[in-house]
Order: sequence, then structure tokens, then C-alpha cells
Amino acid sequence: MLHEGVIYRHIVLTVPEILRQTFYQQSKDVLSPFMRCGVRCLDDVFSRVSGKALKGGYIVVIQTHGRNGQYNPHLHCIATSGGWDQKAKQWVHLDYLPYPMLRKKWQWHLLTMLRQTGKTKEIKRLVDACYTRYREGFVTNVQKGDVPSRYQSLARYLAKYVVSPPISLRRIDHYDGQGVTYHYRSHKTERVERETVAVYTFIGRMVQHVFPKGFQRVRYYGVQATKTFAKMKHMIHEALAMVKSIVKGAIKIIAPMTYRQRYQQSTGRDPLRCPHCHSDMGVWRIWHPTYGVIHDELEAIRRGKYASQAPRAAPAGSPGRTVWPTARGIPLSLSGLQ
Repeated sequence: MLHEGVIYRHIVLTVPEILRQTFYQQSKDVLSPFMRCGVRCLDDVFSRVSGKALKGGYIVVIQTHGRNGQYNPHLHCIATSGGWDQKAKQWVHLDYLPYPMLRKKWQWHLLTMLRQTGKTKEIKRLVDACYTRYREGFVTNVQKGDVPSRYQSLARYLAKYVVSPPISLRRIDHYDGQGVTYHYRSHKTERVERETVAVYTFIGRMVQHVFPKGFQRVRYYGVQATKTFAKMKHMIHEALAMVKSIVKGAIKIIAPMTYRQRYQQSTGRDPLRCPHCHSDMGVWRIWHPTYGVIHDELEAIRRGKYASQAPRAAPAGSPGRTVWPTARGIPLSLSGLQ
């Protein structure tokens, strides 16, 4: 769910190599604060740039693998380019984000989170080392241009960060029972690199990216938060309408297609039209190979599903025959049913 008239940007927040082992060893305690701290960082940057206290909207996806399958935690954020000014009751759009400020702010917020979460001498040593080694801040990437401006394209855009495995099958070049050879495009050289590792090493690189049970990889914050989205949607839309600031490149809301429309678009066949008589079909019974019958319309009728609807008069010449409307509005004859 997105706010119409608002520009969204793709921002990546990374973790330096010196901290990755700490993240791996303390993943149960660190990963959730890690996602929250990315949101605090972006709100801080937006507020600093605008000079006002802003609350942005964020769809945050966490990934723990790099291109070569090694452990490399980072955040993919679909962020509003601006935020809601609660005091002035208006939406503030930001045309740019100062990259040096974002890097330094991200460094401060991430290291502060680690210091508060870990509270050990080793964590304190790592934090001090990071401030000394990374004087320009931590690496962040802000996508040039805008995120795709329509729902379907944005869904496809996000899917690769949510459902993609550490290494896809097409990147595995060879397997002989002892070793695995795979390729990836290196960030450092921007070339395709190949690596051969023992099979158990390869398996270890894959399973280390399994999240704790129940962990939510995709989370929503700020004006994108599920519990406040409807309220904020109305307020933001009114604010944008007042200043006529629905700008080029902003999200365009289009009506979502139904299952019937999606199926017909994909296959060219209407799934709810009978191939023999070409009339619309309604659901009568649903059968599952494991659980058996999980829905039976006849049983629902016998239990009085349509009892609150007055029966229509029987057609002339059909004594004792009552016609009831079904859920899809198609007449259903009950004559002969015991």
C-alpha cells in the first residue's frame, strides 16, 4: 500500500565488514533493532535537511547475503522522499538527500544501536574502531531517479529483494559431488567472478541466511505503518491537494485486478465461465486432496445460509418449486432436494 502523489526512493544501508561477524553471532538480538535503527536514521536525515521534525514512510526489507553468498547484512528501504510534518499538518517533499550526511548519520545510528544492544567490552572496542577506520561514515546507496511509479512494477521491483535466494540455480555452473562452482558479479571489480568451494562449505553459506522462526523480513514504519496507514492516507492526500503538489514521477494508484481478471490476462481464458454452456459459474464444492471437502454450498443452504433472504415466488406452472438466490445472484432450484 502506497500513498498517491508521493515520490518513493530506494535506499540501501549497509554494515561494514568489521561488524558482520558480530551481527551473525548475535542475530537474534540485533536484527530487529537493526531495522528500527535504519528508520530512525532516515527520519533524522529528513528532519535535518528540511529543518522540521518529519516522519517518513518506509517499507524495510532485510537481507543477509551478498552477491557471493557470504554473510553481509544490509537493509533495502523503499522510503518516501520527504515526510509528514505533524506540527504544520503538511507533507514536505525533499528533492535530494545529501549523501555525506546520510553516511555519517547512518554510522552514528548503527553504532549507537550496537553499543546499547551489546554493552560488552568487545562491542565497545569494535565501535571505537569503526569511528577511527570509517571517517567518512558507512556505505549507503540512494537510487538515482524514482522507484517505479505503478503498483505492479513496484511489486516486481520489491520481490527480488524479498524472495530471492542467496544464490539462484542459474548461477551454479558445476557440481561434481565434492565441490560447487558458481559465479557472481563482484561489487569491487564489476566483473563476473567464479568461485569453487567444497560442497559443505557451499551448504553452510546458504543455511546461515535462514532467519529465526517467526522473524518478519518485511516491515512497515512511519506513515507506511499498517495501523495508521488509512488515517495518514487521508491526511496526506488532503495536504497534497491543497498545495497541488502531486508531482511527476509520484506513485499513481490504479485499481487492483481481481483473481478472475488476472487469470484471464495470463491465460486468455475466463476461469469462471463454463466451457460448455458459456454461462458464469459459481462455487459449489471445494475439495482438497488432504483435507477432503472444505466447502459445500448445498450444506450451507441446509444450514440456513440464505434464510434471511426472502424466497422469490415460483414461476407460473411450477407448483411447490421455490427459487432462492445464490451468493453470485444465480437462481438455484431447491426442487427435488431432500
